[in-house]
Amino acid sequence: MKVLILFCGGTIIMKENKKGALLTMEKEEAINMLLNMEPKLHEIADLDVHYVDNIDSTNMNPAHWDRIGQAIADKYDDYDGFVITHGTDTMAFTASALSFSLNNLGKPVTITGSQIPGNRLETDARRNFVNAVRVASMGASGVMLIFDEEIILGARSSKVSESKLNAFETMNWDLLGEIRIDIRFSEDIRSRHDQPLNFQPGFEANIAVITLFPGLPASALHGILRSGVKGMVLRGYGSGNIPYDYLEVIQAASKLGVPVVVNTQCLEGATLMHLYDVGRQAMDAGAIQAYDMSLECTVTKLMWALRHSNTFDGIKSVMHTSYVGEINKEGKIY
Repeated sequence: MKVLILFCGGTIIMKENKKGALLTMEKEEAINMLLNMEPKLHEIADLDVHYVDNIDSTNMNPAHWDRIGQAIADKYDDYDGFVITHGTDTMAFTASALSFSLNNLGKPVTITGSQIPGNRLETDARRNFVNAVRVASMGASGVMLIFDEEIILGARSSKVSESKLNAFETMNWDLLGEIRIDIRFSEDIRSRHDQPLNFQPGFEANIAVITLFPGLPASALHGILRSGVKGMVLRGYGSGNIPYDYLEVIQAASKLGVPVVVNTQCLEGATLMHLYDVGRQAMDAGAIQAYDMSLECTVTKLMWALRHSNTFDGIKSVMHTSYVGEINKEGKIY
């Protein structure tokens, strides 16, 4: 097996400065540290490294997503699997974004990192990195986030803890697999296939994500709309309920062709906007509900949809299409 490591930086290869703050290492030092983390990795696969960047993932942006995707597309026929090393803070956004741009992916792309730098005795870096290489060498396909004991569908992943070693959870669906003594995949795992990859890059970054709270003035939302954003995500209450005060904003956005996607502020659950009048009227005004998609998935999918459809109906169709299992419109939550 041949596996390509796409090196993006993150805590996994950081070190402390004199003030105790974590910062990135020099390029060669960082790559050497990663490759020397487990000398027996060559028993699993032949590894090569492609340098994307060496940054704190707080600084990750859509241009990086396209660079990662382009590297995979360019090397797709040369490797059996791919491992992305990445900081944890925006890892779920990257995992979701790649799930859409790497269309018809027939090989495993795993993404991992660590909560504790790899040069510390108590680090979780070695375990996560080794397991990411293991999964990338197996018979599954798709973008998968590997962390602690869990294998999570990339577009269903979300970071839920800043300090726990099991920092990620799957949103509204089952795990794709578990890492025990052996690696156990669920029945939902997709197998490898030999069909060609269809790389579709491009993400529109000019969107706004607004978390509603009691008393938020409608004028603030009108101001955001007038700023020229191409799309909006409203984080509504409960099952996607939107106060009547904001209906004029949604109507104005619809007239301008600016999609307004509504998801729930709840960590678990779906938007079922027909249940209450406050949700139904928002839909009648033109809101697109996110159903059970995570915030990370909703944001990156809207960014991708805006670059791959020119009409409001087309964007709505993209948002409501399940490409990798990221959305379920039946209301069934696991």
